Amino acid sequence: MPISTATMFPRFALAGMVLLLSACAVGPDYQRPEAPVGEHFREKVRSTAWKQAEPADLKDRGPWWESFNDGVLNTLMQSLNEQNFSLQQAQARVRQAQATLSNTRSTLFPKVDSSVGTTRRGGGSGDTSQSSSAYDASITVNWEVDLWGRIRRQVEAGDAGLQASAADMAATRLSLQSQLAQTYLQYRSVESSERVLDETVAAYERSLQINQNRLDAGFSAPGDVAAALSQLENARTQRLALNREKASYQHAMAVLVGRAPSQFEVVPHAPWPVAPDIPVGLPSSLLERRPDVARAERRMAQANAQIGVAKAAWFPSLSLKASGGFSSSDLSEWLTAPARVWSLGPAFALTLLDFGARRAQVEQAKASYDEQLAAYRQTVLDALKEVEDALSERNGLELEQASQARSLAAARESLRLTRNQFDAGLVDFLSLAQTQATALSAERQALALESQRLRAAVKLMVALGGGWDAQTGLTSEEVTKAGMKKTDGAESVADASGPAAE
Repeated sequence: MPISTATMFPRFALAGMVLLLSACAVGPDYQRPEAPVGEHFREKVRSTAWKQAEPADLKDRGPWWESFNDGVLNTLMQSLNEQNFSLQQAQARVRQAQATLSNTRSTLFPKVDSSVGTTRRGGGSGDTSQSSSAYDASITVNWEVDLWGRIRRQVEAGDAGLQASAADMAATRLSLQSQLAQTYLQYRSVESSERVLDETVAAYERSLQINQNRLDAGFSAPGDVAAALSQLENARTQRLALNREKASYQHAMAVLVGRAPSQFEVVPHAPWPVAPDIPVGLPSSLLERRPDVARAERRMAQANAQIGVAKAAWFPSLSLKASGGFSSSDLSEWLTAPARVWSLGPAFALTLLDFGARRAQVEQAKASYDEQLAAYRQTVLDALKEVEDALSERNGLELEQASQARSLAAARESLRLTRNQFDAGLVDFLSLAQTQATALSAERQALALESQRLRAAVKLMVALGGGWDAQTGLTSEEVTKAGMKKTDGAESVADASGPAAE
């Protein structure tokens, strides 16, 4: 039977209205807010390589630790990136966020279900009891039309959540790398202090023997021998304390690279790493580089999308359902025309009275956004503070190290002169002991400052987001692939580090 124009017009009008409404989404569209970023850092920097911030989403970050030119550190970092369990947890959270987003996005499309079944029914009693069988097969299509953009806002929130999880993984990785680098540098500092104290203990043993020989010959007092012995035992105690400190650093590195402390060794007596010269850009570049800032900004976008989800609850929802199949009491007639059944129809649903529940949900979503906005701005301020602190520490340590170098040179010269005077009998042992103690203190302080300066360089790199040739935020590939790489077993750090250390 032909369909009249009067019948067709309402159908086309309804279809056009559905398409028009499905193009809109309630709630505010996200706009990145201003952050409290200054024009320059307060602390002075030596480098003149200042630049305006530019988008760097697709640049490769690269291994920032390689700038220290230390093969052992490079191998340790590789093991951390492959075997650290905290990092693997962050990678798993990224995969969870990816799966959640895929699940949310699937609700934009119709859902198709199928069923096949048989039912046996009966009734009556005695001779009048009857039974029959029914055979059913059907396919059902359900689709919630996203008239007001509720599902699209959920997808938008899920996408921002995925990027936030990936940024969180990047922040976790950067923090772990910083811990490993600083622990490794402290380990090397202790090793250097061990060598100094070993030489000191040997010198103190010679001094004790000289004083004992002089006492036996009647040229020295018993007090000099006692002072020499006390000085020697004090140095030995300091040397034993270094063993304990060194072991704690080694255990910490073992855990960071995913190894049991009993199965972990570091290549001994490797050369000191080289402190890199780090150019520092304008503060606005922090918004491109730091993963924690990217994470805070994505959480804010996620909260903004949730406002639209909450507002969509005020509007009616439209669901379209269609089903078709076969139903018959006789299996032989199952696929014949009389056994065919179908249904088709829309359904509108609207909450009429909820005593303020929807209004409360909207206010909750707005308050959550305000919270994330404040958290984002606070994260930016904290990032700027970390850079300022790292710059101040680096600049201050460079000045301290220069001053300490002059002090160490003077202490060594004073020790040389005093030892010559003691050997010539011009000064007593107490004068020599005081000079030796001053020289040892200067040696250890110089080593400590060198270690602090290298660790300050690590802190500055991390505060800048990891390296300086590119950002440590998210690339487009990382958003979709973050956390997907499976972890393979890695070779022993001790075995792998040997050739690099040489």
